[in-house]
Amino acid sequence: MNTSDDPVIEPSVSTVLVVGANGFLGGFIVAALLARGHRVLRGARVRGRVPRVDERHCDLSRMTEASDWREVLQGIDAVVNAAGILRENGPQTFASIHVDAPLALAQACVDAGVRRFVQISALGCPEDGAFIASKHRFDDALHALAIDAVVLRPSVVYALAGSYGGTSLLRALAALPFAQVLPGDGAWKIQPVAAEDLGTLVVHALAGTAGSYDVGGPEPMTLRDYQRTWRHWLRIEGDREVRVPSVLVSAQVALFELIGRGPVGKTMWRMLQRGNVTPADAWPRLHDALGFAPRPLHEVLAARPSQVQDRWHAQLYFLGPTLRIALVLLWLLSGWAGIVTPAAQIEQMVGDSWLASLAPVATARAAGVIDIVFGVWLASGWKPRLVLSLMAASVLAYTVAFGMAMPGAWLDPLGGLAKNLVVVPAIAIAWVLAERR
Repeated sequence: MNTSDDPVIEPSVSTVLVVGANGFLGGFIVAALLARGHRVLRGARVRGRVPRVDERHCDLSRMTEASDWREVLQGIDAVVNAAGILRENGPQTFASIHVDAPLALAQACVDAGVRRFVQISALGCPEDGAFIASKHRFDDALHALAIDAVVLRPSVVYALAGSYGGTSLLRALAALPFAQVLPGDGAWKIQPVAAEDLGTLVVHALAGTAGSYDVGGPEPMTLRDYQRTWRHWLRIEGDREVRVPSVLVSAQVALFELIGRGPVGKTMWRMLQRGNVTPADAWPRLHDALGFAPRPLHEVLAARPSQVQDRWHAQLYFLGPTLRIALVLLWLLSGWAGIVTPAAQIEQMVGDSWLASLAPVATARAAGVIDIVFGVWLASGWKPRLVLSLMAASVLAYTVAFGMAMPGAWLDPLGGLAKNLVVVPAIAIAWVLAERR
């Protein structure tokens, strides 16, 4: 088993381009390379500003010819490709992001004399879906080129310092207060890999033996044991389980696919059901070839005790979307009320206050339309922080206006303006939680 005392292979390269550096895995890879003294150039889409000194603009949806990469590769000794998408979206297709652009990059590396190419692929079968099939198609094409290449195909990747996508969902299911929720019977097997270990593997891969390597922990573990291990680490009491029938999970996954969102798609679900495990000799083969292999989950977790912030992260996973839905419904109902409330009732409400001089009926109707627009906007998911900021501004504005014009509204027995003392912080929390990665 690997320990921190294992010798580190000192690679011969010094300047590394990491494509997909701003992604979940890319961040850990960059950190590992910097810790070993490499100069790292971050390859990512840079829009609306000039690239920083350590950045190179890389748009894989457009850079599908070797000539597109020549300038990017100037001064580069090695390339790490950690870019990938779980769902297609417009020009970002599996063909362009996983095959065409990386293959153009690899060919440009050959032309430029770049010595090493490290590809972050994925463990699975092409039959699981287009995501895996496209990753493996590029892996095969890469090895056919005249370049020393290392392909790493990891199982489920997690991180102590955060999570993303399906791993966030699994951690949240493990962290529910009364019981952990298991997709299916929880018997499917995985070999989880710490993102920190994957970053270290990339460092070793820069000088290790070229080839393709399935990457997983030392031993397979069931999904039940994976979630239970996280639950214990988070210091959440109880081992009670609630099992969600596979047919219901499949229906939810199908809904995610239909709306184009959600942490788990059909490919990931098929991979999980099939069992995302490596061949029996994969771990020792990886260790022999690269001088390092992933640690078991319990060893990684034992290296750092959980803090209350870890529980916040896991237990807010479901509360964030729930809060957003509640705000959407509140704004839609508020807007509807502003539109259908009788004019006489509106005029009676403002009474003799200075608001009566501001065309209160027309103002209420206009405010109702604006509220409905804000509600629909927030539901769409487009620029949520902008609309939440506008929501907060509108609540503060009419709270101050009504509070000054009609002080008695603060003492409404049903809450009245007093409810806004909760609404404004709720919007602020939703604003913070709108950043999902």
